[in-house]
Amino acid sequence: MSGSGATMDQQEQDAVRCVAVDLGAGSGRVIVAELKDGLIGLTEVHRFTTPLGHDAATGHDVWDSDLIVANVREGLEKAAAIAPVTSVGCDTWGVDFVLLDERREKVGLSVAYRDGRTAGLMDEVFADMPPAEIYRRTGIHFQPYNSLYQLRATAKQHPDWLERARHLLFTPDYLHFALSGEIRNEYTIATTSQLLSLESGDWDGDLLRIAGLKRALMKTPVAPGTVVGEVRLANAARPIKVIAPGSHDTASAVAAAPIASGREAFVSSGTWSLMGIESERAYTGELARRLNFGNEGGVAGTYRVLKNLMGLWLIQRVRKELGDPGFSEVVAAAAAAPAWRTLIDPDDIRFLNPPSMVEAIAAFAAAHGEPAPVGLGAIGRCIFDSLALDYAHVKGELEQLTGQPIDTIRIIGGGSQNALLNQLTADACGVPVTAGPVETSALGNACLQMIALGAMSSLAEARAIVSRSFPLGEYTPKNAVPDAARSRFARLKTAAVAA
Repeated sequence: MSGSGATMDQQEQDAVRCVAVDLGAGSGRVIVAELKDGLIGLTEVHRFTTPLGHDAATGHDVWDSDLIVANVREGLEKAAAIAPVTSVGCDTWGVDFVLLDERREKVGLSVAYRDGRTAGLMDEVFADMPPAEIYRRTGIHFQPYNSLYQLRATAKQHPDWLERARHLLFTPDYLHFALSGEIRNEYTIATTSQLLSLESGDWDGDLLRIAGLKRALMKTPVAPGTVVGEVRLANAARPIKVIAPGSHDTASAVAAAPIASGREAFVSSGTWSLMGIESERAYTGELARRLNFGNEGGVAGTYRVLKNLMGLWLIQRVRKELGDPGFSEVVAAAAAAPAWRTLIDPDDIRFLNPPSMVEAIAAFAAAHGEPAPVGLGAIGRCIFDSLALDYAHVKGELEQLTGQPIDTIRIIGGGSQNALLNQLTADACGVPVTAGPVETSALGNACLQMIALGAMSSLAEARAIVSRSFPLGEYTPKNAVPDAARSRFARLKTAAVAA
């Protein structure tokens, strides 16, 4: 991480206020973080629905990047109106990107990662470079929405976009550009593309070629904590520094997680559940590839050795289809439903973006001899039970990969507020679980800005401050998961591998 490394005196430290823009696929938040008296506090000043639409001409699902930028600026102006702001940084989901032409204007559309345009393209890419070699070079797990396959789709379906493009910016890079006018690619978000060399930390020329991308479009990635430039607002007396945090939201979330040792696993729980460990080394051997673990770039020279699990996306979609009940209502209904009655593999590809999640769950259950869940409580319980068993499954794989036991699960992010799932996770994994903080991406984002500004000295100090500022929920195993349920879930995962 860049920054002066100097430590501010207490008066200066108390005056530091950073704005964390935390953009998820469902909603965006603009949050002011203030460090005072050794504690960090958060104030949300603006929230908006992440604008996702459908382009009739191309048939693509697309992000409205102009509206996203407008909301980010609105939130930043609201923050500056309350009190002076020192810096701003943006974190988002991975893999998606914006293309710019020679005039730095957008080219084509900002296609969303759940769009179906990459169907069949992984096999095409594997014909050019075997998956084992791609994994050796990048250390990144295989997902159909990785930027590598999205760009291959762009080269086939819209070659004119790439011909006109002169710059490729991942979503947070584009937000930093929109604020500062400076073009940078940040390291943690770049690693999600499956185009970055694990060894060099720079772009892999062969994979860029396979993706249909010219090297000139890419900047050598900068480290998290780099000052990108400045943004000037009409209602701010001084320019505000634009600092790239861990621009991938999981990188920022893990930076703020209360991780104390390599024997602790994190679950960044939201639309996705990202489960893994923080490690000083990457795992790129055959076992890691077979288990499909990714080695995403972290902060302070670390890797996030993890798996992408489908997460609360399933229940989000179910809620929309069933009249949008409140999340607490869903959890209460699920808690009252019979346990372990219906199980699914949450990571099955049919759940990525089905027309109806309720119907997709019923179809999966029918195909695998599971009773169909009917009603909000039964469907919610099916999802939560299955997620807890999925976490236990990945815990076992992490132990197999690293050769050491996992003795604690740290659930962070918005999903940490789900007490039922937290307890089910403790029961399924057989170890203590802690829950919180909730806004870990925003916290990690702000902490990395503060380290760059010299208001915090290190990642260790940042985590200590976060731990003092936000108490954790604690869960211990209470109810044994029936062996029959574990066996049924194991068969579902075995069937997925065989398929």
